[in-house]
Amino acid sequence: MNIKKILSKKIHKSMIKAGIPSQYNVILRQCKKIELGHYQINGIISAAISLKKNPNDLANKVVKYLNLKDIISKINISKLGFINLFIKKKWLSKQINLLLTSKKLGLTKKIISENIVVDYSSPNIAKEMHVGHLRSTIIGDSMVKILSFVGHNVIKVNHIGDWGTHFGMIIAFYNYEKKKNSILISDIEKLYTKARKKYSEDIKFATESRSYVVKLQKKDPFCLQIWKKIVNITMNNHYQLYKKLNVELTSKNTMGESIYNDMLPNIITDLKKKGIAINDNGTIIIPLEGLKNKKGKLMAVIIQKKDGAYLYATIDIACIKYRYKIFKAHRIIYYVDSRQSQYLNQIFKIVKKANYVPSNIKLEHHMFGMILNKYNKPFKTREGKNIKLNNLINESIKKSKKIIIKKNPSIKKNKLENLSHIIGIGAIKYADLSKNRINNYVFKWDDMLSLNGNTSLYIQYAYVRAKSILKKVNIDFSNLLDLEIKFVNYSEFKLAITFLDFEEIILKIVDKGTPHLLCNWLYKITVLFSIFYENCKILNLQDDLLKLSRLKIVFLTSLFLKKGLLLLGIKTIKKM
Repeated sequence: MNIKKILSKKIHKSMIKAGIPSQYNVILRQCKKIELGHYQINGIISAAISLKKNPNDLANKVVKYLNLKDIISKINISKLGFINLFIKKKWLSKQINLLLTSKKLGLTKKIISENIVVDYSSPNIAKEMHVGHLRSTIIGDSMVKILSFVGHNVIKVNHIGDWGTHFGMIIAFYNYEKKKNSILISDIEKLYTKARKKYSEDIKFATESRSYVVKLQKKDPFCLQIWKKIVNITMNNHYQLYKKLNVELTSKNTMGESIYNDMLPNIITDLKKKGIAINDNGTIIIPLEGLKNKKGKLMAVIIQKKDGAYLYATIDIACIKYRYKIFKAHRIIYYVDSRQSQYLNQIFKIVKKANYVPSNIKLEHHMFGMILNKYNKPFKTREGKNIKLNNLINESIKKSKKIIIKKNPSIKKNKLENLSHIIGIGAIKYADLSKNRINNYVFKWDDMLSLNGNTSLYIQYAYVRAKSILKKVNIDFSNLLDLEIKFVNYSEFKLAITFLDFEEIILKIVDKGTPHLLCNWLYKITVLFSIFYENCKILNLQDDLLKLSRLKIVFLTSLFLKKGLLLLGIKTIKKM
């Protein structure tokens, strides 16, 4: 259930009856000090100023029409016009018991299931994944989990660049060096680096490379043979890394640019026929209305070169058309960094103009910022090279081992390996997901592996503590659903009422693609649980009803923490 939505609807009706125009929205916030109230209605003051009325008089009028007897025990109105609401303990007890019967922890809104394509990770071929791929991979994966959780049909797509100019370089250089033996991903990356160098220095090699791009697009057998080998080696390496990261991407979700190759000639013909694309001295371009370059000339997107080679734009246009036609997509979300914003917006406009997707289909670029070092520069090695993602993960696992051994020197080796893996992976993922995706952030080992603050380790510790309490009593809470919860201490009440924010948080994330909101909510739950744990006796209580009430709160805390972390792609631990 969504407590704010329930209250807001009723408050808005009473505001209209009190003479406040309907365009004034309800501003409902949790009170910082629980003795002042549980929720505060703001916005009455601004409405009163606009209507030239006394804020306190207007607030009293709103309260007069407020029909919240089943939910609210007391209402206070300040002289300034703030309305403070106190939630009934009996009503809250009922909602907490309903959460225990809910399959989705109180998610009650009926979702009209949509086909949502999520494009994420998209690593390079012929290269190992580096730290720059982290955000796209884990933000996309978390969103897949959250969208699926609420009831959408999610189509995961790992869009890989397996058909561009770089492949022409690799094939040309592969042929140049007469490579025959089996090669590793590291060998391919070295081969690609050498090919790029030769491409920039040798005009003849550059021309040959471009010719190989055309040959590959025309499915030349020799080119296809090398192409398959390089793609398979690269992707097998990536799949191992996905497994390590607990990311749900497999070969079934991988869709390279090559898939759309047969569509490209028809795309060119159709765009020309519709007058969207034109021939500019042998190059096929799409002029961009209203966009000019520095020289004042109209900007354009190139979709086919003079030599017949297609470009990324051509493929991306075909890709969107394919996703709508084949997947019947209602919504297509791209998790690509912010540098691609202008380009993707151009592609979105082209496909809409060409009627490849209807105007009501949502095409969204959920951009994200960069990972920075302590000097606010891109997070790289001292040599200026991108940090390999596998190396970053291994370093986190190594640091986690040290923390675990320090806490538990006698831990067995197999448990140490498993625990350090879960904690290490979780630390990296949570540190990233807890940041608003549109912002850059500074990478700090000490912060992400801290037992304090908004970290996965802090939340894991609270989860372990909750499970430890529950293990000692071994109660089946499904047999206690009619038992009214007693609220004696303010901390147990505040924790319980915060559970009711879950639906609101999840639906915001579904709409905006912002999993950091879930991290913030989990952190809030963890902080409130710690306060509850410190202030409320649980196992040593003589009052059986109060004991069971508090155990219910502990149980729900464990459920929310586990589900929340799993939606972020982070496994939980039972012992620390």
